[in-house]
This record gives sequence, structure tokens and C-alpha cells, in this order.
Amino acid sequence: MNPVSMAGGLILVVEDDPLILEFLCEILQEEGFTVQPQTSADAASLYLDHHANEVGLLLTDITMPGSLNGADLANLFGDRYPDKPIMIMSGFETPESSGVRHSVSFIKKPWALGQLLDCVESAFKSQRPLG
Repeated sequence: MNPVSMAGGLILVVEDDPLILEFLCEILQEEGFTVQPQTSADAASLYLDHHANEVGLLLTDITMPGSLNGADLANLFGDRYPDKPIMIMSGFETPESSGVRHSVSFIKKPWALGQLLDCVESAFKSQRPLG
């Protein structure tokens, strides 16, 4: 069991491709993380309205259907919870090119398993209390 995952809380995983979403959640759960899958940034935003205090890390794709994309979600999350880490994955864009205003961990798709887990771990380690 990874000590980082125990202290980190839940990972909100946002990915519109159901196969990738399921695969991501399985990998993270095998590593001892608790995950909450959401298939759109809109759904994830609604989830955050009620459960934000449980979320330790936002892991989102950028390109998604709906009124919000992953960059919008990252900005919302970062504005509201500046002490919580954000991890973004994309095969097409970067956080900069998509307009993310916050400091985030970024992984390019397609990623290797080890890369993904290293990125999640370093995202949790980057978490700093304000002040």
C-alpha cells in the first residue's frame, strides 16, 4: 500500500472514453488509491459541488464533450481548491495550449503505466498547504 495514496484522499478521474476510464481506475485501485470515475467535466463539476472535501487529486483529460472541457474543469478546481493537486492528460493539447491557469502535473497520451503512476505520485507530493 502506497503511503502517499493513504494520505491523499480520493482521485477524481475524468475521461470521456469509457475503456480508458475503466483502465485508469483499475490501475489506480490496484495501487491502493480510491477513485471516483466521471465521464465528463460537467458530471465531475456536479460531483465536486457535493464531494470536493473528499477529493485529493483531480486527474482529467482535456478534450471532452459537454459545456466544460478538462481545462475548464482544472481552472474551476484550481480556483476553488488551490491547495489540491491537478493532473492533466492529453494526446492533443498541453495545459498551456488549452488555457489552464494553474500549476498542474501533465502526462501526454499514450502514456506508459510507470509514467502514469510516477506522475500521480509526484502530483500528490506537490500538494502544499497554503500559507
